[in-house]
Amino acid sequence: MATFLYDTGRDNFANGNIDWVNDDIRLIFVDDADYTVDSANDATLADIGAPARVATGAASLSSKSSTAGIVDAADHTMNSVSGDVFEAIVIVAYDTGTPDNSLLIAYIDNYSGLPATPNGGNITVAFPNDSNKIFKL
Repeated sequence: MATFLYDTGRDNFANGNIDWVNDDIRLIFVDDADYTVDSANDATLADIGAPARVATGAASLSSKSSTAGIVDAADHTMNSVSGDVFEAIVIVAYDTGTPDNSLLIAYIDNYSGLPATPNGGNITVAFPNDSNKIFKL
């Protein structure tokens, strides 16, 4: 696969349904063996079945910023991660009422350390410091 923004995620940004800086934005570690990616049609976390979700961030990303459509955040640590090997990180606008309604934003499979094998310890996602940071709209 490749790193991309979900089509519906771009639509949700354009329609004002996602506010990068103020919304609860979380990471999901995803096992590609249990998830058939559909960048054009997948819209919510319900489209990524529970067996594919190795870990869901318990906390929102911090220090989020957006400049000229380039989004960034502080590096993020997921605590006590266990489960299957995961090949991708999915970024969602998290819905605390019904997590399956969380809006899919981005699919990332090219970060250093992917794929990763959880061992019950913490896993830190170090976001890139290049010109496009996490992603560019």
